[in-house]
Amino acid sequence: MRQSLFALVTVSALAISACATQPAYKQATSYNGRGYSDQIIESNRFYVSFKGNSTTPRDEVETFLLLRAAELTLENGFDYFVVVERETETKSRMQSSPFGGHYSRYGFGYSYFHPRSGWYGMYDPFWSRGSYDYNQITKYEASSEIVMHSGKKPKDELRAFDARDVVKNIGPTVQRS
Repeated sequence: MRQSLFALVTVSALAISACATQPAYKQATSYNGRGYSDQIIESNRFYVSFKGNSTTPRDEVETFLLLRAAELTLENGFDYFVVVERETETKSRMQSSPFGGHYSRYGFGYSYFHPRSGWYGMYDPFWSRGSYDYNQITKYEASSEIVMHSGKKPKDELRAFDARDVVKNIGPTVQRS
């Protein structure tokens, strides 16, 4: 019994660590939507977005968006892009866990079901309704509309980025899948 419990805990820990160490910079899939995606609006205008997971910090999400815009610009045969509109959305929620630091002093806790309300917390005769841990989960999604151009980037346009420079400077620092 203890060996199977140990094996279950070990496999769970490995699965969680594998998820945490996966590269964040990748194309979004229909499975979870995390990563970059883009949509053509006109021949030189695109909508680009990058959705991170709960371990991807805001600045990294915004950097990945910029990198994808630069790659997309080069893939379409242009030299620089201008950010027309940019937004970073923050989504936060609280997650509770009934298995807090001291869930049950004597290990007698159990959950119960109410027909109208669903599952209720852990009942423990020694700790009243049990102990809960609360964690805030925050995810960021950056999006931008970009217009791509050929030629030399104008020096007076602060929203313009040289695509080759962005890829050269940011690209090597990004772990890809």
